[in-house]
Amino acid sequence: MSFDRLIARIVELKNPTVVGLDPKLDYLPDHIIQDAFSRYGVTLEGAAQAFLTFNKGIIDAICDIVPAVKPQCAFYEALGWQGMRALAETIAYAKEKGMFVITDGKRNDIGSTMEAYALAHLGKVKVQDQAFTPFGGDALTVNGYLGTDGIAPLVKVCKENDAGVFVLVKTSNPSSGELQDRLIDGQSVYSVMGQMCEQWGADNIGRYGYSAVGAVVGATYPQQLSQMRKEMPHTFILVPGYGAQGGGALDVVGAFDERGLGAIVNSSRAVLTAWKKQNLPGEDYAKGARAEAIRMREDITSYLPEIKL
Repeated sequence: MSFDRLIARIVELKNPTVVGLDPKLDYLPDHIIQDAFSRYGVTLEGAAQAFLTFNKGIIDAICDIVPAVKPQCAFYEALGWQGMRALAETIAYAKEKGMFVITDGKRNDIGSTMEAYALAHLGKVKVQDQAFTPFGGDALTVNGYLGTDGIAPLVKVCKENDAGVFVLVKTSNPSSGELQDRLIDGQSVYSVMGQMCEQWGADNIGRYGYSAVGAVVGATYPQQLSQMRKEMPHTFILVPGYGAQGGGALDVVGAFDERGLGAIVNSSRAVLTAWKKQNLPGEDYAKGARAEAIRMREDITSYLPEIKL
């Protein structure tokens, strides 16, 4: 099961963190941008090539200490098909380096459309009698607003392709409570969604007690994070909001179980732009990212029990 592989890697590296690969040209060193533009011009293709080069440098720097990466589709989609090619090549490169890949797409639809999203990002697509892997992620973030009709096609593809999903439950953004904190029969929307995650994953639980249907719960709401850990004992949690969004190590502790497992904490901007904050030359951007990834690991694990199976 997909999350079994992620958990095993977390235990091996003693590191429950994931680095978000959300590149912007403002984050990239000049030498990478200029090299890409010199070869492809000031074009979408040039920008996409710069993203890919930057991502590979980050991956090379962290693959032995961080178990996973999380590319956000929007940054690549903004560059058209050239950007999507960079996304596909980023995913392939990360997997070559032994990293688990969470594709952050927040997809949401029903029936054959949702199945198409699932096959695109997690599975294989048939072209006549041949099967091809379009993107090849290990997990995909999804929106459960359409209910079971939108999740069932994903679960089917996950079972067939050893993949997982993370359903939005309590997101880290400031206005999340406008809907997610509203009550349904005395329960918050996010709590109801968490219970649905438990139900959707009940038939696909792995060897370490967590199903292939995970949940997204933000570090910016630590009380709710602790609540959902208790209410979702079989649901692995992706925790955004650490670092640049304001969440700290103490805020994320409630996401973990007594083994130091059950969650993985994301940081994007703080890692990608660490070289700037550390006043490093652009050529050392990857060193800056590695240093920040190590700092994050030490910060979070200092508050956790020993990470073990």
